[in-house]
Amino acid sequence: MFKKILIANRGEIAVRVIKACRELGIASVAVYSEVDRASLHVQMADEAVSIGPAPATESYLNMDRIVEAARATGAEAIHPGYGFLAENPDFARRLEKEKLVFIGPNSKALELVGDKIRARQTMEKAGIPIIPGMKRLPRDISECEAEARRLGYPVMIKASAGGGGKGMRVVFSEEELRPGLEAGMREAKAAFGDESVYLEKCIEDPRHVEFQGLADNYGHVVHLFERECSIQRRHQKIVEETPSTALAPELRRKMGETAKKVLKVAGYNNAGTVEFLLDKDKNFYFLEVNARLQVEHPVTELTTGVDLVHQQIRIAAGEKLALNEKELTQRGHAIECRIYAEDPANNFLPSSGKILFLKEPKGPGVRHDCGIYSGWEVPIYYDPILAKLIVWAETREVACKRMTSALEDYVILGIHTTIGFLRDVISHPRFRDGATTTSFIKNHFDGWKGVRVGEDLLRLAILGAAFSDFSRSQAGTIAAATLVKESYSPWRTLGRWRVGGKL
Repeated sequence: MFKKILIANRGEIAVRVIKACRELGIASVAVYSEVDRASLHVQMADEAVSIGPAPATESYLNMDRIVEAARATGAEAIHPGYGFLAENPDFARRLEKEKLVFIGPNSKALELVGDKIRARQTMEKAGIPIIPGMKRLPRDISECEAEARRLGYPVMIKASAGGGGKGMRVVFSEEELRPGLEAGMREAKAAFGDESVYLEKCIEDPRHVEFQGLADNYGHVVHLFERECSIQRRHQKIVEETPSTALAPELRRKMGETAKKVLKVAGYNNAGTVEFLLDKDKNFYFLEVNARLQVEHPVTELTTGVDLVHQQIRIAAGEKLALNEKELTQRGHAIECRIYAEDPANNFLPSSGKILFLKEPKGPGVRHDCGIYSGWEVPIYYDPILAKLIVWAETREVACKRMTSALEDYVILGIHTTIGFLRDVISHPRFRDGATTTSFIKNHFDGWKGVRVGEDLLRLAILGAAFSDFSRSQAGTIAAATLVKESYSPWRTLGRWRVGGKL
């Protein structure tokens, strides 16, 4: 087993890996950009190394700086988290040459599945159903125009070098194609350092179902069931759950076996997720392999009892996979909500700034994977995910109620977040019925504004407390009667106060 691991990432996933290292008795090394100096992952790690300025290209995507940090601290392995270099075969190859262990798939498998075009070609040859689309990267715009006409609009623009919704666009006409390609290429370049994109036929109103896989270095492959990831906005998942309400036992078995075949054909090792689109007729199509730990991995952990980060580290250390698929079972139902620093009432614009107050939800069956704290400054340079709220319950109905309650108890003041929006999503009758597709947000929440009066009053309360000299022993109920009922009320705990000066 390793003695020291460097985590080449930031935020909540870096915190998650640091905790796993601590549980396994492994020392952790954090890396950070100049703007992340005060971040939670930096404070939690055993050691921390600055790797450059705020832009990701000069820090978290800088392979030289990360390798230097590993050498300087004596780290034996590097966990890439997700995003940044997690699916970069050049990085995995570099670490192999440097005699550093990459906690992820080997560079050959990563190069195959990370190149979406090659992966499609390989899977089609193996008899795995794929979505119609390009089988090689286009040389120019005219080639894309011809392919789009052949496939028929709408078509999907996708980044070849990564996933997570980055670089993806749906195009409904030839007039939209060129600007869509240019925008997708820019986003892919910024996210993965590779601007390559290609086209697929857009399957309208599908469900997005993925299977979690684990493969050791000795050919043993298992799957740990599915996750339903259909609640998306801008092709980015925001709510995930397991089990999927769309899968009967036989379809689950068939898709799981196909997922294992995909990993075996790719010569894959470590944790990976095989993603499928499921159409209205229950036909499924291979979408891609996400060659890393997924953001939504906690729902699998809660329903199977398997710690996926522990498994990643053990596999990378050369241990044989001890899991027997015949013994793997799911118990109960789990749901995850991604908490973003975005304003859902203003077209999901990123919201940076200082977190004035954080109240984490707690209770039976509630898990909070978090990378923030009160007083931390949310930067503008990176993906706006702040945390993940996950709940488990014996049934889906109770899990939905538990998630709603947890979201009502969740308070982040100082910036806009998606908490209120997610609460409305989970409470929607169609979601409660399990009738979810990738068009759910567009069909039911287009133009969502929510109720923000109470949130604004809460912000005012905290700001008033920050600038007032108050005593908790004083009784005060100033303006409390005007406050809309919220999950948390600082009015009851701050005493008598007003903005500017003493009472």
